[in-house]
Amino acid sequence: MNVNYELFIDGTWRAASGGETMPAINPFNQEIHGQVAVATETDVEDAITAARRAFNSVWRKTTPGERARLLNKAADLIDADADRLALLETTDNGKVIRETHNQMGYAARIFRYFAAWADKLHGDVVPLDQKDTLELTMRVPYGVVACVTAWNSPVAILTNTLPAALAAGNCVILKPSEHASTTTLEIARICEAAGFPAGVVQVVTGAGDVGRWLTSSPRIDKVSFTGSPGVGKLIAQAAGANLKPVTMELGGKSPNIVFDDADFDRALIGALAGIFGATGQTCIAGSRLLVQRGIYDRMVEGLAARAKHIRMGDPRLKETEMGTAANEPQFNKILSFIKEAKGDGARLVAGGGPADGPGLEKGFFVEPTIFADVRNDMKVASEEVFGPVLSIIPFEEEEEAIQIANDTAYGLASGVWSENISRCMRMMRAIDSGVVWVNTYRVAAPQAPFGGMKDSGFGRVRGEAGILEFTQTKTAFIDFSGDRRDPFSMKF
Repeated sequence: MNVNYELFIDGTWRAASGGETMPAINPFNQEIHGQVAVATETDVEDAITAARRAFNSVWRKTTPGERARLLNKAADLIDADADRLALLETTDNGKVIRETHNQMGYAARIFRYFAAWADKLHGDVVPLDQKDTLELTMRVPYGVVACVTAWNSPVAILTNTLPAALAAGNCVILKPSEHASTTTLEIARICEAAGFPAGVVQVVTGAGDVGRWLTSSPRIDKVSFTGSPGVGKLIAQAAGANLKPVTMELGGKSPNIVFDDADFDRALIGALAGIFGATGQTCIAGSRLLVQRGIYDRMVEGLAARAKHIRMGDPRLKETEMGTAANEPQFNKILSFIKEAKGDGARLVAGGGPADGPGLEKGFFVEPTIFADVRNDMKVASEEVFGPVLSIIPFEEEEEAIQIANDTAYGLASGVWSENISRCMRMMRAIDSGVVWVNTYRVAAPQAPFGGMKDSGFGRVRGEAGILEFTQTKTAFIDFSGDRRDPFSMKF
């Protein structure tokens, strides 16, 4: 079925003003399953105007309880439509259905989590030296927020920011990746059905120009971006030129560190899930596996054996364990990294190229690929592959593991596997990453803040920190003395 997806601006579904569309392509079979509108600069400006009008006339006056009600209604609608949304996301970006279905449940959960925050953005009363003056602080919304999201998990990524921004009282303009736009438009349809006023939630679709027009507008009050560091730098520069604050969740080159006293079987499963879950197309992928020498050979052999049995195939089937690369450019990028790693002298122990076999002929399938004896300065270990490619790096002692782990431009996530609690605590403090998993990997929760350090970005999503990203502090001084004071005698 080929569906036409329009822009959602000011409560109305409409074609792009230039009439242009782009195909939505299923990476499993190369079939076009939809046509997505390509916004013009005029469309983007219309969305910003509508958001500003909605914020000033309606949304900033809406009570916290009403915002919470609408968010909870949207969560109910996501739950009711989870099967269809999961299938659409799988069709759009090749992620296996078991994961996209879980992500729809998570999306509803995070909408409810931030709905509960709507009436809990408390201020403070601050004691002053002036005995007849009261000082109050308030948390207030920015106004119009631009959220630019990525193609690897569109709904999961937008729900990190959209419900938090709405609960805080902002209007939001979403710009999804041109490689996977359809489920973002469906979430907008759900917000419409839930009863959000026109202009509060909007979607403009298209390629990089659309994101540039949106994030560089001086009429945008706050920008949130999820994607690559290269694009993040451009967005930060554009927003900075207008002195607009940004939240950035960027890439990663996460170290997953296994000590020789770890529960070996648990660590092996954690290493597999850390890199081959979501076909490795996740910013938190444990793409650098650091293994202590005492168990190094055993771990390499165990991972290579298990990787060869990962079930690849139609991502719409529940038995499929790993799907496709999300799009052709990413498919080619992954293969180029594999080729270069071979040339750099990394030892290939599993995979190493496009996957073939029954049912895989038309898809962007890459074999689960493992390189051993990798040096940390190799390109495959230093740059983000964003695919199912694992680099295994040996180390001798704890200090060497810390040095290797931190020897990267990134700092998003990390993992530590050890039965020594003292060692785990030391590692947790020493690793430069926004998230550290201990004896587990890829765990997430709406109430747990998430974000990176260094080139992995700044700011946080989820949790209390996540909603505070979409508020600013206002201070009020109230003089209740009744005196008519000489203004030049006031103390500062």
